[in-house]
Amino acid sequence: MQRWRGLEAVPAGWGRSVVTIGVFDGVHRGHQELIGRAVARAKERQLPAVLITFDPHPAEVIRPGSHPARLTSLRRRAELVAELGIDAFCVLPFTVELSRMEPATFAHEVLVDRLHAAEVLVGSNFTFGHKAAGDVAMLTGFGRRFGFSVDGLDLISDHDVTFSSTYIRSCIDAGDVAAAAVALGRPHRIEGVVVHGAKRGRDLGFPTANIATAPFTALPADGVYAGRFVIHGRELPGAISVGTNPTFSGRERTCEVYVLDVDEDFYGFDVAVDFVARLRGQERFDGIEALIEAIHRDVARTRELLA
Repeated sequence: MQRWRGLEAVPAGWGRSVVTIGVFDGVHRGHQELIGRAVARAKERQLPAVLITFDPHPAEVIRPGSHPARLTSLRRRAELVAELGIDAFCVLPFTVELSRMEPATFAHEVLVDRLHAAEVLVGSNFTFGHKAAGDVAMLTGFGRRFGFSVDGLDLISDHDVTFSSTYIRSCIDAGDVAAAAVALGRPHRIEGVVVHGAKRGRDLGFPTANIATAPFTALPADGVYAGRFVIHGRELPGAISVGTNPTFSGRERTCEVYVLDVDEDFYGFDVAVDFVARLRGQERFDGIEALIEAIHRDVARTRELLA
């Protein structure tokens, strides 16, 4: 898969293509349906499938300070869409200038001049251009003028729940990682670097890998989770703690993973953590022994769930 940042990175002489556009944060089941349709249409037309996404999230530029919790990094997003068959991953830097671009200008400069779109597939709620003035109907009109077809798809749903990034963020914020996984089609994953922590876990007999995550990362609600620690392609079972360590009067919110049955030095490595199930909420224990007993139960439950 080709990866471009900015329209200037589109190769000279790029021919016609099938294009899908969106933030695609999470690449959830609704996104997968849309991307799959774009890939299928591209194969039918014997054209490459191009996915356009934005960085940073448009909300942060339009309303500074309102950046939603991020479900996937750009790197992870690219990996996921490549697995779905996308041929080119195009990241448009979302700037104030781009936010002020009129819908007709966006359609002509991005879709026609640079990508030579033959067909454009978007969600039925897609908006674009200055003050989100453009919608699917307007894009369809531009398509008739500029020579591309448009397909607006409804997001898929299950039991009256529409799978959207907003819904998934609400699940994660509530600690319901199981519901988030249903909507994502896989466990929710965070990424980061293993850094040194207070080293209390080692003193307790449960050394943990402390994960430093990027700003806006969607961390689940404080509590203990069963999940997997991913490093260099290996997926290792782990008990995950998210919170402030109230037993030790902690204040800083952290994510720590006790990797089961592995005694390795992970410091400095880029890793990922998949959240499979919530075991319990965050608790303040009266003493160290009570905390250790609870951790033993958490580890036993993690083994059971991930067996």
